[in-house]
Order: sequence, then C-alpha cells, then structure tokens
Amino acid sequence: MKKKIECYDVVVIGGGPAGMTAALYAGRARLKTLLIEKSLIGGMTTYTSEIENYPGFPETIDGMELSKHMNKQFRRFGAHVKLTDVRSVSVDCDLKIVSTFGIDYMTKAVVIATGNRPRLTGAKGEERFLNDKGISFCATCDAARNEGKRILVIGSGNAAIEESMYLTKFAREVIVSVIHDEGIMDADKVAQEKVMTNPKISFIWNTVVDSFEGDDMLKTVNLKNIKTGEVIPVDVDGCFLFIGYTPDTKVFEGLIDMTKRGYIKTNESMETSVDGIFAAGDCREKILRQIATAVGDGAIAGYMAEKYVQEFEYVKKELFDTKGLVLAYIYNTIEVIDRELLEHVEKAASEFKGRILLRRVDVYNSDRIACRLLYKKTPSLIMLKDGEIVENVTDLTAIEKKIEIMVAKHL
Repeated sequence: MKKKIECYDVVVIGGGPAGMTAALYAGRARLKTLLIEKSLIGGMTTYTSEIENYPGFPETIDGMELSKHMNKQFRRFGAHVKLTDVRSVSVDCDLKIVSTFGIDYMTKAVVIATGNRPRLTGAKGEERFLNDKGISFCATCDAARNEGKRILVIGSGNAAIEESMYLTKFAREVIVSVIHDEGIMDADKVAQEKVMTNPKISFIWNTVVDSFEGDDMLKTVNLKNIKTGEVIPVDVDGCFLFIGYTPDTKVFEGLIDMTKRGYIKTNESMETSVDGIFAAGDCREKILRQIATAVGDGAIAGYMAEKYVQEFEYVKKELFDTKGLVLAYIYNTIEVIDRELLEHVEKAASEFKGRILLRRVDVYNSDRIACRLLYKKTPSLIMLKDGEIVENVTDLTAIEKKIEIMVAKHL
C-alpha cells in the first residue's frame, strides 16, 4: 500500500524543551510546522520532580508542570503534533523526507531534538527486570508504587541524588550505590548536603552492579566492590538507575556527522553537516545539558530553520525555477569596489531588459544564498539558464563587455 504524504515547512523531531522551543519559533514565524514525539511531550523533563535552576521560577517547579506550560505555549502558534516513531530521515534534492510507519512527511527543514535515553548498567540479568519488573528510571513516575518499600538507587549525579530524596517521601529505606570513595559524589554541593542529612538514605561506596536476580520480579541486586572484588547482595523491592544517558540518535546514523558516542555535531547556528537539517538540545555535542541550554538551542534552531526556509523559497522562486537567463551579482555591501561594480552591472543588465533578469545577492549578513549558487568570492557574476548554473565569473575587469559576451553565448 502506498504511503500517505504530507508537506510541511519545518518538521521537529522530539518533544522535549528543545523541540517545543524550536516548534514555537517556527510556528510563530507563520511556517507550517510539525512536531513529532514518539512517547511523551516534555521528554526527560517530565521525569524530574523538582527543578530549581530554570530561570523565571523562583520557587521549585515540577518537571511535568513546566512541560505543560511549554506544551500549551508552542501549540498556541499553530504547530501540529503527531505522536509516532520516526523510522528514517532522508534527503531528496532540496527536500527532506521524515518517514513514520504510515506517513512520509516532506519538509524543507528538519530540527532534530531527540534528546537522550537512560543508560543501562549492562550487568547480568538486567534485561529480565526492565518494563515494570523492578528496574525503573523515573522516580516521579514510579515512586508512589514503592510506598513502604526498600529501594536501591544506582548513581551519584544530580539526578540520582535528587531522585533518591524524592523517593524517601514514599519508600521506608533508600540505599544508594556509589562508584566513588566514601563521601565523593558527582552531584553538586547543595544536593550532597541535603542527601547526607536525610535519615532514610544510606550509601554503599566503591560499588557497581554485578548482577540482578529474582523470579518474576527483581528481588536482589548484587553489588561488586571495585577495590576488593567482594560481591554484596542487597535485597530490594525495586531499583532505580541514574547513571547517565546516551543520545537517542541511532536513526540518523549515516545521514549526518556525529561523535563516536553518537552525539550530533553542530555549529553555533545548530546546523548539522547536511544543509537544512538542524539539531538542538541534549542530542547534540555540547558542554552542558540542562533545560535552560536545551531551550536556548531550540530557539536558535527554530530561528535558523525559519531563515533557511525563507532562503529556500527565494532561491527556488527567483533563481532555480525561473525560465530564461538570470544574472546573479554576488557582492558585499560594505566593500567599496563591490558597490562601484554594482552600478556597472546594473547598467549593463539594463541593455538587455526583457531578455535577462538581474538578481542582487548581498553576503554582508549571510552568504547562505550565495553558497547555493556555488560562489567562490565577492564580487562575482553567476549566470543561470533555466535554473542551471552556466557561468561563474570572478574576474570582473571590463565587466560590461563580459556581460555582453555571456548573454550572447547563452541567449
């Protein structure tokens, strides 16, 4: 059965803070925008019970609540939403194809904001106890079902420590396995100070998970002391893993440049190695992965996608879809020689009025349009015939004569 095709200006893949912000900017620019999310709008933010470092909220805010505000805001600008899984992204000439199970979305620009997914330990028996069988990754989601129970937390970063404290609201006991020496954690000092004074929390230092055991449900987590090799069995009712994340970017392998760890490489404009594909948020290579930085990335990606679409439409309409001869003068408006030559180009082009079209392409603010014309430097002249580049001239001495020869050659 032939797949259904829908067309958009911008498709955003991922519904976390970065994706929602990108969709907000694109939608507010009156672009036909689609946001695709495979699970829950809000992404990993919805898993956080207390957010204290996102600007604008002087009091702690729940991650789910913050996500609801963002969700409501970006939808207000007309962005469409599809809850489905992206199977692949490909490039077909100037368009991108975002493929899902039932629909192919044709789009001019793509913003990848797929974020991260929780990292597993790789220990024996781990796979058996995933999917609600004892191993969890979200205290906000699963804490209530652990009322009065004994819980083990793996990890010592901010997420592990903050979620451990949240779990004490429900569990009778929370044990934290830390890979470092006693007293050393990866969490910030404020979180460490709070957790060390919580009477429901204890620590097992210098340990990693050796194996998970149980019948239908997890019963025991065997920890291994990395210094002595001793295996310590810990009887538990549940285990929460907070040992970091891996980028959710596998579907884009072979399409865009990534690091060895799978993070997407971008420049400051959130541009990837493929023209018209941008990346934002935790899935891209960066120093700090926080809600605030994800929102900043999303704003830039949405803005740049808007500029890309504008340039795409201009180039397509005014240059590559135009029949006949088009003469493009590539110049930099702050260069005196470029401005002086512009007068000569305009005078020479006027001699062929009705037979050629003159397009002025100024690279002062951006050379993106000029790059699509494969310009080498400014000033230069590029001639297109029926949308195909037929001349690229950088030596502009005797410019009027050269234009006359070019026109005569291709008219």
